[in-house]
Parts: sequence; structure tokens; C-alpha cells
Amino acid sequence: MTDQEVLNDLTPLFREIFRDDAITLKRETTAADVERWDSLTHIDMIMMVEAHFGIRVPTRVVAQMKAVGDLVHVIQSRLK
Repeated sequence: MTDQEVLNDLTPLFREIFRDDAITLKRETTAADVERWDSLTHIDMIMMVEAHFGIRVPTRVVAQMKAVGDLVHVIQSRLK
């Protein structure tokens, strides 16, 4: 999947999790850019992403992610 395809798949998930239909994701998007993105919603988001893409993301990998682009990369690497 291309970066844009992953972002297109992630956008509705983020809008649902963070209850904000105005979210537009970019690779540079961070938790600071999204209202309601805290440690609890972060866990929900990872679980939803794992279910949606049929992947598992180890906790150590989650801890290293700093921006949506990192998540995109993880998704792409797990789908190969």
C-alpha cells in the first residue's frame, strides 16, 4: 500500500476514535495536533488499527512512534 492509501484507510478510524470528523491526517500529524489524543485513546487507536489491517504492533514499536508517518511505516512493513 502507498502512504496515501494507508492515510486514506486511517482517516475514518481516527475520526471515529477521536470523535472529530474534521481530522485530516498527514505523515507529520502527532498527538499534539489531535484533540482528545491521550494515552488511553492511543491504546484504542492502536487496537483499532491492528484489527482493521489484520496486523499486530508490538508495544516496543508503539512506544517508538512519534507521528502518523511512523504508524504508516509500521503498517506497511507488517503488510508485506
